[in-house]
Amino acid sequence: MTNSNFSGEKVFSVTELNTMIRDVLEGTFPVIKLEGEISGFKPHSSGHLYFSLKDSTSLISAVMFRGSAQYLQFAPKDGMKVQVSGKISVYPPQGKYQLVITKMSIAGEGAVLKMLEERKRKLFMEGLFAQKHKRELPFFPRTIGVVTSPTGAALRDILQITKRRNPGVNVIVFPCLVQGEGAAKTIVDQIKNANAMLSGGNNGKTGQADTPEAPQARESGKTHLCDVLIVGRGGGSLEDLLPFSEESVVRAIYESEIPVISAVGHEIDWALSDYAADKRAPTPSAAAELAVPQKIDILQTINYYQNELVNTINGRVEKIKLTLRTFEPESLELKFRSIQQPLLQRLDNAKEDIEEAMKLRIKDTRKIVENCRNLLESSSPQTIFDRGYSMVRDKATGKIIRKSTEVKAGSEIEIIPSKGKIDATVNSVVL
Repeated sequence: MTNSNFSGEKVFSVTELNTMIRDVLEGTFPVIKLEGEISGFKPHSSGHLYFSLKDSTSLISAVMFRGSAQYLQFAPKDGMKVQVSGKISVYPPQGKYQLVITKMSIAGEGAVLKMLEERKRKLFMEGLFAQKHKRELPFFPRTIGVVTSPTGAALRDILQITKRRNPGVNVIVFPCLVQGEGAAKTIVDQIKNANAMLSGGNNGKTGQADTPEAPQARESGKTHLCDVLIVGRGGGSLEDLLPFSEESVVRAIYESEIPVISAVGHEIDWALSDYAADKRAPTPSAAAELAVPQKIDILQTINYYQNELVNTINGRVEKIKLTLRTFEPESLELKFRSIQQPLLQRLDNAKEDIEEAMKLRIKDTRKIVENCRNLLESSSPQTIFDRGYSMVRDKATGKIIRKSTEVKAGSEIEIIPSKGKIDATVNSVVL
């Protein structure tokens, strides 16, 4: 609402003024990048993040809505120095301006991430992350090696979970630095130390172990004292986790003859060791759960299969008993007859079928023979002679005379009618 009471000057409402300020600020600063320290961090149940950014003398309110916050690769907290990108916005109902953040990273993190991506690409091209090199974890590990800080919370979590899940599993701690200068070297050294320890106290020399070789024994033929290695630490900043992304550490994990679980930081944290390890765990606690099967689960599984086996055996025994009851002496003959009778019936039916088929075949054969006999009889010379025909032969040669040109006057011939023979002399020949 506006008024014109004071010398004709326009009087603005609060809403109008806040709206104008918003338009000016949002139009002047469409996108801005800012670096500062997080203060008053308050994550909301809706997923939105509310906090302030400050430096040594000033402070600005900020908000990161859920749609952008879900892509964060770290957990923001008070005192963390960050770089953000976003827009200046004014919230008219409160007359408050704030920075609406769309992207946020730890200050100085950009160069580190770029370096890690280049290293990751290089090691990937060498095949250190190939899935075909990943090995399954042993199902019943006797001993677990843990390469981590001896004073960190990660080790306490691993020990507590291992003891709770299966007190029979041994844990060997290989203490190392997990951040700062020299940390990567101590991690590599301890991974190598774990691989050098063989079961049976061989102290690095191959030989007969006191315990059977685990199913996951490496191609070297050695039986290591540790069945699986957990390499990791608790959460921290990206810089704190850098030792686990060092090339020497990644190569040591890849070359380990013992299966390795990488457990670096919290669930949203990552390191290059995660890609080279046989398994990646989101936390050290999760690594212990991956490595150690819960004893009660194993016992329940064994009991289940035991009951299944007993029930199956009992069922088969009862079935055999029922079958044997049908073979009592008084029922054996009846059972035999019940088996024999259908077979005898089939035999009788087959016999009748064969006899009937043979009769039909004989009848057909007789008919064929009769037809042949009639055909032969109708073609017999005697039959033709009986009809009044005679055969004429040259008496001297016995050659049958078929044409008048084959004789001449005065030739002696024989005429053979149906019965008897007639001798004759040719008087004349008519052509």
